[in-house]
Parts: sequence; C-alpha cells; structure tokens
Amino acid sequence: MKAVMVMYDSLRLDYLPSYGGKQIELPNFKRLAEHAVQFENSYVCSMPCMPARRELHTGRANFLHRSWGPIEPFDDSMPEILKQHGIYTRIATDHNHYVEDGGASYMQRYSTWACYRGQEGDPWIGTAAPLPESPHCHPIPEDAPVGYRMFAERMHGQDVLNRQVMINKEDYPHYKTFADGLDFIEKSHEYDNWYMQIETFDPHEPFCTPKEFIAKVCDPDAIGELDWPPYSPVREVEEEIESFRNHYLGLLAFCDESLGKVLDLFDKYDLWKDTMLIVNTDHGYLLSEHGWWSKGVMPDYQEVMHTPLFIYDPRSKKQNEKRNSLVQTIDLAPTLLDFFGVGIPKDMTGKPLGKVIEDDTPVREYALFGYHGGTLDITDGRYKLLVHVKEDAPQLYDYTLMPTHMRNRFSVKEMQSAQFVEGFSFTKGMHVLRIPTPVKTVGGLNRGDELLFDLQEDPREEHPLNDETIKRRLKDAMIALLKENDAPREIFEAYDL
Repeated sequence: MKAVMVMYDSLRLDYLPSYGGKQIELPNFKRLAEHAVQFENSYVCSMPCMPARRELHTGRANFLHRSWGPIEPFDDSMPEILKQHGIYTRIATDHNHYVEDGGASYMQRYSTWACYRGQEGDPWIGTAAPLPESPHCHPIPEDAPVGYRMFAERMHGQDVLNRQVMINKEDYPHYKTFADGLDFIEKSHEYDNWYMQIETFDPHEPFCTPKEFIAKVCDPDAIGELDWPPYSPVREVEEEIESFRNHYLGLLAFCDESLGKVLDLFDKYDLWKDTMLIVNTDHGYLLSEHGWWSKGVMPDYQEVMHTPLFIYDPRSKKQNEKRNSLVQTIDLAPTLLDFFGVGIPKDMTGKPLGKVIEDDTPVREYALFGYHGGTLDITDGRYKLLVHVKEDAPQLYDYTLMPTHMRNRFSVKEMQSAQFVEGFSFTKGMHVLRIPTPVKTVGGLNRGDELLFDLQEDPREEHPLNDETIKRRLKDAMIALLKENDAPREIFEAYDL
C-alpha cells in the first residue's frame, strides 16, 4: 500500500469548481473530483497553520491546551509511527513555518524531508544593505505599535529580496516542492509501503505568482502589484480589492497545474490500484467577505473554517462521489494509519474515514474548532455556534514542554510565570509547564458575545439567529467534547460552560 498527500495552505472551498466555484477554470481540481470522494462537511479543528499540522500528526485537537507550537515530547506522530512500522515517509514542502522556532520537530518525524525556501518573509536571501520597501502591500499605519512596524517592514522587505531570485516558474519554491514529490513518485512507484506528503504554502498570502498564471485571470501588466492583504478590516478601494483577488486566482491556477502533474503520474503508473490520494488544506481565507481580509482576527466564518477535502481510497475505489458526513483535520492521521494497517494510538480522538469514504457512515455528530484563547466554535453541519471568552474570564494558559511561539522562544518574563503542573490524559504521565497566555482580540465581537448561524438557510452567515434551544443543545455538545478532549478546567469557566 502507498499514499500521497497533496496539502495546500489557505485553499478556499468555494473557489473550486466541484464545490460550485466559477471564478476561474481549474481543470485539474475538477479532474480530481472525478477521481476521488469529495467531502461536503469538512472542517478545521485547531487553528491556524502549525496547530493544524500538529493535529495532522497527532489526530487530536490541540488548541484547547496551547497556542502555535512544535510537536510535543508526548505527542503521537502519524508519519513517525508509520516509519517505525517499516513504511517509508517523506515530506517535501515550501512551508517556511517548519523552519521557525514554532515549527520545530515536525519534519524530523519523517524518514526524509526537504524544505524549499523563499515563501512569504522567509529570512532567506541575505544582505547587509537596507531592506527595500514592498510594492506588494500597503505601508504599515503610522499609529501601529513600534515593534509591529519594525517586524512587518522587515518581513515585507525580506519578501522583496526573495522574489528577486524567482525569475522563472522553475525558481519558485512551490515548483521545487512539487518537482521533489513528483521525482519521488517516479522513482518509487514500483515499490510498496511508502507515504509521500507534497505540501505547498500556496495559495497563502502573499499571492506571489508567475505571470503566466496571472494571464489566465486578467492582463498581467494591468493588474498592479498589490498581492499581500493585511490581517485587518477591508479599507481598500475596489481596484485594490480586485488586485488581491486576481493574484489569489492566479496562484490557484499555479496550484491547479501542479496538482495535474500528480494526477498524471497516478494515471501513468495506474497508482489508482493501490495508492491512497488525499488532497486537503489547513484552512481557508477571507478575500474581503464580511468586510475582512485573511483569518484569525475576525469571527470564524465559513470561508476560513469550512474546508475542501478529497480522498481516493483504493480499498473501496469510490470515485466521483460526495459525502455529507461531518469530518475534521484530526481524522487524517487515523485514516492513514488505518489504511496502512497500523494500530491507532488511544490518544488520537480523530476517526479513520474508510467507512465514510465507502458509504458515508458518520463518525461524529458535532465538530469542535477554534483558536487558542479565541472563539470556541461548534457545528452539527447545519447550525454553527461561536462563543467568545466572557468578560470576567479566568486566566488562560499554554500547557507545553516546548515553550516557543511562531518565530521566537517564550520570553524570560513569560517563563518567570511558568509553573510545572500535572499533565493531562494524553501527556503520557508527563508533567507540563503552565504559562499564562492572553485572550485573543476578535474584531466585531465583544467579550461574551455569541453568534449562531443556520448554514442551510443562511450559508453566507449574514443573519445571526437568537434561538436559545439550539444554543443550549450546541453548548451541551461543546461541554461533552471539552471533557472528551480533557480540556483545562479554566476553559469551561472562560466560555461560561
């Protein structure tokens, strides 16, 4: 048995043709849907990028216990478990967060790995000269905090340097990532027992795209250079909004071409007979809908939390079918372990999806998701409830043995407040550090606010409901899932549960 995962970052469900997207022709995503099972109710769990990847390894939610961070010493790791059972695992990626402090210990879980540099503000190309100003994003507001201004300007300038070496399509880290994965499949297709994860940062912002793909959307010489939206409310004029969107669409065309090359190899070597194919993403992205850009700083709307997912399973050989069962990112690790006949660790709360793929057998009634210290969200597939931390919430904490944030270690001040405390049901007898963490500010919500949506009658989430009976049912389900995940006690009080 063999498996290939093609993972994107910030891939919008409603931009793909098989989900009804009409913004751009994406022939290979359409072709994929004809070869695989398409999931209609796939949701994130832990947000954003690295928390989602941690549960891709561990098969369990982690946002209840800590923020962005590495694989912990007590974590189960799907690729490592496969490796320990004689299955060769490889990841090829251009996701630069893997080589930052908060992405430590992920790639080392695979048999071999490769990381292609240059995405976003990756500190890659070096110079002692002053960094250039970026034409790809708006200047940082004058009233922004000094520390943030310095960080953002450095990141934007570094991105300009990185782009200067991306002359041809073949120079882009996205292209190199897929070339690596395709080369592995070419060399390994006749052998058994391997897992190849091809993971690109695209179409994450900045939407840096070769001109040939922009040309599939509009005149590349007339589009303008703005391709890096802020994490903020929309303040741009229509022309600027269109520039951001068109660059995103061009990047989708790049993603589509690369996906097609993977599908070509499945056809060439008839990998459909014995190779699982998973095409997924960590989350979506707001492109001015609801008056917002990006993710994480606004309520958790569907455009971010409702994700595309395609799986071909050679055991059932189901193709060109749709499944309505509620599934989440936490289900992918147990699905792969089950496919390879490897036992699923007891600490994985995700469910293998083999029966869902075969005949839509449900694996859960509710899906719980959110950001550490942000809103706590739940859906049953029709209704979705968002609950923000209440006004007089108790102190929240990171529980960790790997005290790093995204790009830096926990500060001395943070660590001076750390306490060594008893662990949880999944920490395998280890005590952990408990470190105070702030509550996230969520634009458009006050502390204690709740939003309830009927996704069937109001798919764009424009008209919140005020139905206490539905809220109570969803909150009761939240409580049950918090208990199942051994959530810290302060979580129940913080969300008034």
